[in-house]
Amino acid sequence: MQLSEIENILFDGKPLEVSQAAKETMSNSFGFLKEFAKDKIIYGITTGFGPMAQYRVDDEDIRALQYNIIRSHSCGAGEPFPELYVKAAMLARYHTFVRGKSGVDPYALELLQTFINKGIYPVIPQHGSVGASGDLVQLAHMALALIGEGEVFYQGERRATADVMKELGITPLKPTLREGLALNNGTAMMTGVGIVNLHYAKMLLDYALIASVMINEIAGSYDDFMAKELNDLKNHEGQSVIAEKMLQVAKDSSCMRKRTVEMFHHHEEKVFTHKVQPYYSLRCVPQILGPIYDAFKFTEKILIEEFNAVDDNPVVDMDTQTVYHGGNFHGDYISFEMDKLKIATTKLAVLMERQLNYLCHDRINGILPPFLNLGTLGLTYGIQAMQFTACSTTAECQALSNSMYVHSIPNNNDNQDVVSMGTNSAILAKRVIDNCYQVMAIHYIALVQAVDCINIQDKLSPFTRGIYDEVRQIVPKFIEDTPKDADIQNVIDYLRNKKTNIL
Repeated sequence: MQLSEIENILFDGKPLEVSQAAKETMSNSFGFLKEFAKDKIIYGITTGFGPMAQYRVDDEDIRALQYNIIRSHSCGAGEPFPELYVKAAMLARYHTFVRGKSGVDPYALELLQTFINKGIYPVIPQHGSVGASGDLVQLAHMALALIGEGEVFYQGERRATADVMKELGITPLKPTLREGLALNNGTAMMTGVGIVNLHYAKMLLDYALIASVMINEIAGSYDDFMAKELNDLKNHEGQSVIAEKMLQVAKDSSCMRKRTVEMFHHHEEKVFTHKVQPYYSLRCVPQILGPIYDAFKFTEKILIEEFNAVDDNPVVDMDTQTVYHGGNFHGDYISFEMDKLKIATTKLAVLMERQLNYLCHDRINGILPPFLNLGTLGLTYGIQAMQFTACSTTAECQALSNSMYVHSIPNNNDNQDVVSMGTNSAILAKRVIDNCYQVMAIHYIALVQAVDCINIQDKLSPFTRGIYDEVRQIVPKFIEDTPKDADIQNVIDYLRNKKTNIL
């Protein structure tokens, strides 16, 4: 599956369909493993788990073993994941099983499909995974729901799974051979969270590009910082793409100055009132957002590879008629990418906060009232306090951007002696992305207020004028001081739900 196909299911509500070929492949894999496992030592089927793999499990206890790993590992803590992230994790687990390399009962696939399509989301606590034997704890909570235990979110309510399944006529999964291990052994949680993170981070990059055009319109900047001839000389794809897209967004704007025209004018003044070159947060946008674009592009590559991977252990291979024991459950690929994603998103937040500061600081911009205050200076305060929120939130992003990938802690009797902490990395990236939407919303409120301060609405490019109009429908021009917390949240909702599709 490609990202667009995944997004259609996650965000657009497209039903998940299981092909007959996938069912047959799973059925064949399941049948092969049942025969192959007889009288053999296979991890997690005829042995215990982790360091307990040295202990044989009797044939009559195989089913109990699968129940035990689900129940014993359902020990997560903290707030549950939002439903969207759980849906993404279920989709990732489903897609591993589709490959037919897990040897699980085909009903497990059917049940995952049913949960996804009917909007049944297991309650999965956020804390518990070290991301090495995969997301054992979080995925155990997913498996717990599939066997009819634990809790789920359904139609906005948190309910006992057994009640929901009975109400909908759904038969719980009865693990027989290795369904318990296969369900909770892999990178599905971190990959699912990572996919959702990437979706929202890419939208933030679009919004940062639009904001950067609009602030240069407000400043009346010279346009040559976006020139293709200039940016292509840097040899980086991301920088060239950002510059090209900025030119498209700025097309037909009457606000920006053309360097190629004005540089040939005769000038006699000794001090130029208009800045020859604007501050870096305005002029160096292609150089700042370019690496972020490149980073997101590579993160997408890794996430899609992982999503389509066989990521559990052991792996059942009918082609070679054997079962391989290895470490495909290890989450280093996702952990590393989520670290990079959150660092890139933090830099994006830093850029937006610095642009916001430019708008607020009258002695820097030279054209706007302090804090975009359209009221009585000293009596009213404009967006002065909103800048505090943006500054505080950006600072938290900076603190959260320390690497999780390098923080391995041995555990499990040192069986898991090098771990990825991939889900922790994905969770921290989610927090940074959520924070960045807060900064972005405040910046957009400031941008449209700045446009009103100097009355350039009709000079904006058609694209940025459209954004201005949409934001103004949410937050009208303000002169008097009023609480802005609800306005900020409303703009966040607007940004998260709007489809920009620029990059």
